[in-house]
Amino acid sequence: MSDTTIPTLDSDGQFAAYVARPAGTPRAAIVVIQEIFGVNPGIRRKCDRLAEDGYLAVAPDLFWRIEPGIQLDPDVEDEMQQALGLMGKFNQDAGIRDIEATIRWARSEVEGGKVGCVGYCLGGRLAYMTAARTDVDASVGYYAVGIPDLLHEAQAIAHPLLLHIAGDDGFVDKETQAKMHEGLDDHPKVSLRDYPGEDHGFATEMGDRRSPEAADRADAATKAFFAEHLG
Repeated sequence: MSDTTIPTLDSDGQFAAYVARPAGTPRAAIVVIQEIFGVNPGIRRKCDRLAEDGYLAVAPDLFWRIEPGIQLDPDVEDEMQQALGLMGKFNQDAGIRDIEATIRWARSEVEGGKVGCVGYCLGGRLAYMTAARTDVDASVGYYAVGIPDLLHEAQAIAHPLLLHIAGDDGFVDKETQAKMHEGLDDHPKVSLRDYPGEDHGFATEMGDRRSPEAADRADAATKAFFAEHLG
């Protein structure tokens, strides 16, 4: 487990990323896309778990332009408010370009092999955008926010995308969930899984938001999805 730096697509800067490597040759690579709390211990643990499954996992610091290296705890109210403020300042289009740069870096690390991505909260939305805008081979989004605003990009999704939806998500209401199903259920590359009664953040690795049984179910589905589409 280590940190690295990745050059931007335009080579006008570079950003840090946490990297977890498997014991042997990686079966593929997976980009882990942060929540609004930065590349904190929970995101690093997500990477470590993927490495245990045989993947090279890399989590880029997407907030590097506004607050590089930030790591926040969602269970601390002041830090939650700080995170919400950072999200308001974050340029999502620039973030997707940084994710694309990370995909290119990861693909070179696995010698041209497959690269997937998985994101949480804001990262879930970015995983959807990554599926629509890049050559990523497979994508997973957990409790993605604001997807109805992006349904016009669905036709560009050419590789498999799995979205986990929290049924009682405090940031994604029932109407929004219904619009997601209406817009995506018939898409040949997109699968939606619902978790009734679960709230936003249910699959976090640690902290008050975690719902163990639902997290295990979602993570098992993600593991099977990546095994099928990445190897």
